[in-house]
Amino acid sequence: MSRYRPPQPKASAYITAPGYRQLQDELKALWQRRAEVTRALTAAAAEGDRSENAEYIYRKKELREIDRRIRYLQKRLPDLKIVDQPPSDPRRVFFGAWVTLEDAQGVEYDYRIVGPDEFDPKQGWISMDAPLARALLKQGIDDEIKVATPQGEMIYWIVAVRYGAPQDREG
Repeated sequence: MSRYRPPQPKASAYITAPGYRQLQDELKALWQRRAEVTRALTAAAAEGDRSENAEYIYRKKELREIDRRIRYLQKRLPDLKIVDQPPSDPRRVFFGAWVTLEDAQGVEYDYRIVGPDEFDPKQGWISMDAPLARALLKQGIDDEIKVATPQGEMIYWIVAVRYGAPQDREG
C-alpha cells in the first residue's frame, strides 16, 4: 500500500546569479561526496553479511539521498533563469528587491525577494512564491499590502525598496 502525495506546485524558475553559482557548487560537491560514499560503501559491502552491517546500511541510505539531490539539481539548473539586472522601475518591488515593511505597531521588517531555491529566513530572504512576496510584487513605496497569515490578516506599508548589495541594510 502506498501513500498518494499530490504533486507539488511548480516553483518559479528565477534565481539570482550568486544563488545559481551556489547551486552549481553544491552539485560539484555532491559528485565529490558521492565518490567518497561509494568507496566507503564498497568497503562495507566487502565485510560480509550485509543484513546486519550498519555501515553498509547507512552508506546505502546516504548514497540514495545524494543521488536524489543530484537528480533534482541536474533537472532544475537548466530550467532556471538568472536575473542579474535591476528592473526598469526601481521604485517598485520586483525579483531581487530588498523591501522594508512597517506594520501597524511601527515595527520594521527587511526582506529580500529571491527564488524558491535560495530563500533563507535567517537572512531575511523570502521566496517569490511565498504569500508575502506575492503581495509585494509590483507594489511601490507607501503602498499598503494585506497578507493572509495563520494569525489572521496582516497589514504592512512599504517603507523602502532597493536593489543590489545589502550594504545599506540595517541589522
